[in-house]
Amino acid sequence: MSSHAWPIEEAPGRDVSAPIPADFRLASGETLAASEVVGRLHGPVEGPLVVVMGGISSGRVVGQWWSWAVRPGGPIDLNRVRVLAIDLLPGRTDPGVTITTHDQARLLSLLLDAIGETHLEAFVGASYGGCVGLALAEARPDRIGHLMVISATHRAHPAATAWRGVQRRLLAFARDCGRDAEGIALARELAMTTYRTAEEFDLRFAATPPEQAGGPYPVCDYLTSRGDGYEAVTSAARWISLSDSLDRHAVAPEAIRCPLTVVGFTSDRLVPIQDSRDLAARAPRLTRLVEAASIFGHDAFLKEREVVGRALHDALAPLYAATPNTFTPAREFAA
Repeated sequence: MSSHAWPIEEAPGRDVSAPIPADFRLASGETLAASEVVGRLHGPVEGPLVVVMGGISSGRVVGQWWSWAVRPGGPIDLNRVRVLAIDLLPGRTDPGVTITTHDQARLLSLLLDAIGETHLEAFVGASYGGCVGLALAEARPDRIGHLMVISATHRAHPAATAWRGVQRRLLAFARDCGRDAEGIALARELAMTTYRTAEEFDLRFAATPPEQAGGPYPVCDYLTSRGDGYEAVTSAARWISLSDSLDRHAVAPEAIRCPLTVVGFTSDRLVPIQDSRDLAARAPRLTRLVEAASIFGHDAFLKEREVVGRALHDALAPLYAATPNTFTPAREFAA
């Protein structure tokens, strides 16, 4: 197998960790059950460092959620850069806490300090990860060479908070009834209706009615499949914590003083394109605003390989120009 064909799970990589100090307090004043922050490094030992962070279901194994983007020869090229991804806290078995994106940025900073990295060449954040990147840039703009946020912006839109609020109440109700797994599955089904678009559902699913009222329609079968087994990914307490963290997220665009690339999708209902435009207009060092249409809505950062891949490659091109010439663009992103 050539190096350019490695799945990220098979690419060279190592876990790294940092202890969480006993006196570490979240903005809420609470403490975390976890005793350490855990991440994973991939790529050349001496390559420039890029942090990659995704949605609330993402973690340190990037290949489980963004394998097409982060791979040897890919738009985030593991032949040219080191990639660091982390497991978000609280963990799946931890109690819920009130945690902010700024808290997550502080936890990331603990890990960066522990591995001796005072400066990131780039931070690529999508969805929740983009919010954490913005929080880090607001607090420490000197620490990031280039920030790229995809399907993320400086604030939580009230409509998105409304949808997530219903999910949290559903999760809490199921937890209080001792039916966590069913609550997580239903919350995931509801979340999927906000991640995707009405246009996609119209293209994919017929309106064939079931034999009796209460039976599943074709689109319901799809949503049920998305919820089945999701309790293996998260817990009700963890989902409530991270969902609430999204709704507490707020940064001042004017404070993002590192170079910034913003990627938004016109069909994203959780992060409306006008908020991406507002962030871009107010950020003092905007490099580029990328707008694109997509039937995938908020999930476009996972699905739109051409648009997102080109934007990633363009944002990281200066790093590739300055590192050893082993880079081979993936066919779909080559000029």
